[in-house]
Amino acid sequence: MTAKFELAPELTRDCIEITDWPLCKVLLMNDSQYPWFILVPRQAGLKESIDLSEAEQIVLMQESAKLSRLLQDIFSPDKLNVAALGNMVPQLHIHHIARYKTDAAWPAPVWGKYPAKPYSDEQILKLKAVFS
Repeated sequence: MTAKFELAPELTRDCIEITDWPLCKVLLMNDSQYPWFILVPRQAGLKESIDLSEAEQIVLMQESAKLSRLLQDIFSPDKLNVAALGNMVPQLHIHHIARYKTDAAWPAPVWGKYPAKPYSDEQILKLKAVFS
């Protein structure tokens, strides 16, 4: 019996589910200080992108590029940070963060710099409409 995909508890706690693309679940980190999205391939037991088949790796890169383009088009950031760290959450997930020279954490990493400021319900609905 194959394991069922489940989102890591930390991602469930800290993120808002936006939509599902062909391979990945698209999440929004619930911190309105930064446009911060996360792609999570919907397969159980993945830790590294190399755990995906070659075809799935291509889809992951395409979905990452799609998300990056959307972030550039919608938010016009000074820089996009795209990373798969997984030190605290081993489940394969790719962060996509639109950064600005004027954001609260610039130029430092956003992790743990300041307490999160949750999105309003209205903001979430607008983002779901754009990314779905």
